[in-house]
Amino acid sequence: MSRLLLIWGFIRRHKYLIATLVFAIIIGFLDENSMVRRVGYAREINRLHEEIEQYRKEYEESTQRLNELTTNPEAIERIARERYFMKKPNEDIYVFEEENKTEKE
Repeated sequence: MSRLLLIWGFIRRHKYLIATLVFAIIIGFLDENSMVRRVGYAREINRLHEEIEQYRKEYEESTQRLNELTTNPEAIERIARERYFMKKPNEDIYVFEEENKTEKE
């Protein structure tokens, strides 16, 4: 019984500290809108913004290439030669492949 009185006395003396700690634990970790989740959501938002910016740049480059292809017939010929190895009847094509050399020393 004296042990319970000792614990009760400790709780009565430090009730504001205990209430603050319980509140901090609930807000920091257990709540649906906890600080841990907020930090995770902030990181996810930053990653998604970077991804949006990457796709925006990709879209602008693709739009620029499409405009070039629709207006410039030389661009069509250049892409046909580079990507699909097309050639004129009197030409020869040489394709060079790079070798990845990994030397162990």
